[in-house]
Amino acid sequence: MLNGKSVLITGGTGSFGQQYVRTILARFKPRRIVVYSRDEMKQFEMAQELNTPEMRYFIGDVRDRDRLNRAMRGIDYVIHAAALKQVPAAEYNPMECVKTNIHGAENVIHAALENEVEKVIALSTDKAANPINLYGATKLVSDKLFVAANNIAGGHRTLFSAVRYGNVVGSRGSVVPFFRKLIADGAQSLPITDERMTRFWITLQEGVDFVLKNFERMHGGEIFVPKIPSVRIVELARAMAPDLPHQMVGIRPGEKLHEVMCPADDSHLTLEFADHFVIQPSIVFQHGMMNYTTNRLGEQGQRVAEGFDYNSGSNTRFLTIAELQEYNRKAGV
Repeated sequence: MLNGKSVLITGGTGSFGQQYVRTILARFKPRRIVVYSRDEMKQFEMAQELNTPEMRYFIGDVRDRDRLNRAMRGIDYVIHAAALKQVPAAEYNPMECVKTNIHGAENVIHAALENEVEKVIALSTDKAANPINLYGATKLVSDKLFVAANNIAGGHRTLFSAVRYGNVVGSRGSVVPFFRKLIADGAQSLPITDERMTRFWITLQEGVDFVLKNFERMHGGEIFVPKIPSVRIVELARAMAPDLPHQMVGIRPGEKLHEVMCPADDSHLTLEFADHFVIQPSIVFQHGMMNYTTNRLGEQGQRVAEGFDYNSGSNTRFLTIAELQEYNRKAGV
């Protein structure tokens, strides 16, 4: 699929971007891979490991439309991973979050259309479903922008979709490295926000593989959601430190007890496939509504029941403590 193609990843020095680049280099023979991000030190460090002839490193911010436009020249595939993601930071710095997550999304769409990019996938988050915090609200707007971009494409060939999933095991800012550091520092207990709290669980490689597969599946306008297991945070803590007690510290501002990836309000738009869900667009495109029940790989989906929601608290599969330990091992944490 990516042989001979040029790929650009916004926020490419992050956990996802680095693993995506490693995977592309291992499986395909791309013509060019462009890492687009604003942190020159992270680019320098990444280039020490990933500096093959295909690699290009562009300093730039998704807020800068001109720079994005220049970086996307000759690009075939775009993964939009750049975002301000920390929930408390977004609550205290709302306009900065809006500038990156909303205006940045608009700039990515504009640059992709200007340069006749073939396909764009934006990374979304469970927090965009029924958002209760600013970060989630900005990502919901971003999702809507990428869906609607298929309608404003006009004569351009570019297709836009989004991928939504929950916590990535071991990614920067996630709970596993946080717990691991506390344990290494000799903590006497682990902080738990609420003993009822659950989260969806996916490894970095699983997330990368899901995005790659959806480039093949996409018609344009879908939000793809993987079927993945849930974890109880108290059991994660037991898996990592069986002998440490837990200290209940309360839910942080903007935090949910359970994650939702397919909200009940979208059940009339949701299709279930063998290993994933698809949320269809709520608008009809000018070129007509696609038949999303069959994707471009020929996989068949079925409509879910009215009122269905995909929720980490009511998920049909929860990881055991042994499985959690294995997930952490696979993720290198």
